Amino acid sequence: MDNNNLEQITFGGGCFWCVESCFNMLKGVQSAVSGYSGGHKDNPTYEEVCTGTTGHAEVVQITYNPAVISYEQLMDVFFFLHDPTQLNRQGNDIGTQYRSVIYYKDEAEKAKAEEAIEKSKQSGKWAGTYVTELAPFEKFWPAEQYHQGYYNENPTQPYCSAVVGPKIQKFKKHYGELGMLNAE
Repeated sequence: MDNNNLEQITFGGGCFWCVESCFNMLKGVQSAVSGYSGGHKDNPTYEEVCTGTTGHAEVVQITYNPAVISYEQLMDVFFFLHDPTQLNRQGNDIGTQYRSVIYYKDEAEKAKAEEAIEKSKQSGKWAGTYVTELAPFEKFWPAEQYHQGYYNENPTQPYCSAVVGPKIQKFKKHYGELGMLNAE
């Protein structure tokens, strides 16, 4: 990939373990890194973020080549992977750190995010009111190393086998049929 033409997007859609794993499978994605954004504490730890007192969301920062995969396609995957109608939670993961959020870098990206939300609403996939937050990007803090590639390293861990694994299989079936995945 030509690193001069890469772009980044940062968003949160619940637990970052599954979101990161899925995005790392997509053609055109150079990296998906688990981390934290949207809070008021510098360099927070996982334990601090889990208390809900730092204001951070668990997020994934994706570095991608827009000549291979578009912002709109990434947004389609984002809305496929999580329920944007659940306030401060995804399934049994409850807390503000699991909120649905898109961090935008400028007004043009904000407009594209608003369009993606509207497109997802129009799809009818999710019933209910969308609670996806749009916020200006300020800072991304990478999560601790053991969170990076967590599912790939721990597929039999109970949470991974019960929650992350089935979500990844559904993702692989859908986006594999669309030809959007890297060869395994």
